[in-house]
Amino acid sequence: MTSMLTSTVKSTVVRRFQTTVAAAAQRVPAPVRPLATPPPGSGLEPVLGDYGPPILGHSLTVTTDLLGFARERYRRYGPVQWAGGFGTRMVIVLGPEPIGRGLVNRDKAFANGPGWEYFIGPFFHRGVMLMDFDEHHRHRRIMQQAFTRDRLLGYLDVMNPAIARGLAQWQPRGRFPIYPALKRLTLDIATEVFVGGKLGPEADRLNEAFVDTVRGGQALIRADVPGGIWRRGLRARRQLERYFAERIPAKRAGGGSDLFSVLCRAETDDGQRFTDADVVNHMIFLLMAAHDTSTVTAAMMAYYLGKHPEWQERVRAESMALGTERIGYADLDRLRSLDLVLKESLRMSAPVGVLMRRAIADTELEGRYIPAGARVVLGVYPTQRMEPWWSNPDVFDPERFAEPRREDKSHRFAWMPFGGGAHKCIGMHFGTMEVKAIMHQLLLRYTWSVPEDYEPPMTYGTGPIPADGLPLRMRAI
Repeated sequence: MTSMLTSTVKSTVVRRFQTTVAAAAQRVPAPVRPLATPPPGSGLEPVLGDYGPPILGHSLTVTTDLLGFARERYRRYGPVQWAGGFGTRMVIVLGPEPIGRGLVNRDKAFANGPGWEYFIGPFFHRGVMLMDFDEHHRHRRIMQQAFTRDRLLGYLDVMNPAIARGLAQWQPRGRFPIYPALKRLTLDIATEVFVGGKLGPEADRLNEAFVDTVRGGQALIRADVPGGIWRRGLRARRQLERYFAERIPAKRAGGGSDLFSVLCRAETDDGQRFTDADVVNHMIFLLMAAHDTSTVTAAMMAYYLGKHPEWQERVRAESMALGTERIGYADLDRLRSLDLVLKESLRMSAPVGVLMRRAIADTELEGRYIPAGARVVLGVYPTQRMEPWWSNPDVFDPERFAEPRREDKSHRFAWMPFGGGAHKCIGMHFGTMEVKAIMHQLLLRYTWSVPEDYEPPMTYGTGPIPADGLPLRMRAI
């Protein structure tokens, strides 16, 4: 926990510096230019945009104020535009209609792997999200055996006591930074459910490896230089590879029900199985995806419930009415208010706020020409905070997901925290189950609040992270 708190303090200092530099950089004028010239006779318009400040582009602005950046770009350039950042040029897509076309990808003009490769490829090599078309379908078929309803029931049986043990260790006093506490909790849950064991002191080292691996993809200097974030990420990736590779023989031979064991033994009807390398790659990716996204979601739910005590009391009353600390699978649907809060938190603070693609053929969105080779960013988080699809989009209002309003039905892709199309999150049901189980026990044990004027300073990678650790005023019930 100490290492996580130290990391939080460093993140806060770095964010303040980045915000100051980003504000100064945005005052540097940048010429508007077309991304590429449309083919003669195509009837298409060019994608317009600007690189931003020399060298850095808009990198710092994106990582400190993604929502403000996206809104200004939408006002200036419309739903399809381009911007410079992270050493490259990227087509930015905003709005449910063009994003939906990118996700469904009927003409197969966009690919996931080449899109993510530039940012996280070295760190999450050949994870299922970085695969495409037939290969992706084949791997997903095998992996789906780890996410059946029966498997989820088994995971929940392991998850409940792990949550109880983790929360029992909390000793909140004064301003309790809940983000690093939840990060440790979700890692402990993931290691028990996915890996099949308790790591103890080794958990800190594994967590640091995951943190460094994720941060590697956010490095501004994308080179293996001494002391750099990129280098630390590569070293952390190697550490994780060794950890999982050493344990595969025992997992293949055993009869465990953890996800690691299931992936080692999973076989389709036609005899397809994962190689050892496949298992390592998928475990590193799935553990990152499971504990990183769940941490952000649970932390932001805690923030919104601290900010809106009337909702905290409402969801607590539902949890108390169940009459049990350890939630059952059938109970998940009974927590209707918690489900509304979860959906609204995913809308306001999507844990995966952007989805990366690369054009592998000339194509278009909204009548704008996108050439083969273009990097494409689908802006999930900004779109979920846009009018006219959402009324008062900056207001926390879980009732927008209830009948008769159902604002999420304003467009098929107005609400898309789990993506869509062939790459829709394979672990979405696991993730929502985990977050609900955590919040259920948290509500039974603690009450909390935040100052009325408090808003957490956020940093952005693929999604939002509270740079200050999200301190809450907590007390036991």
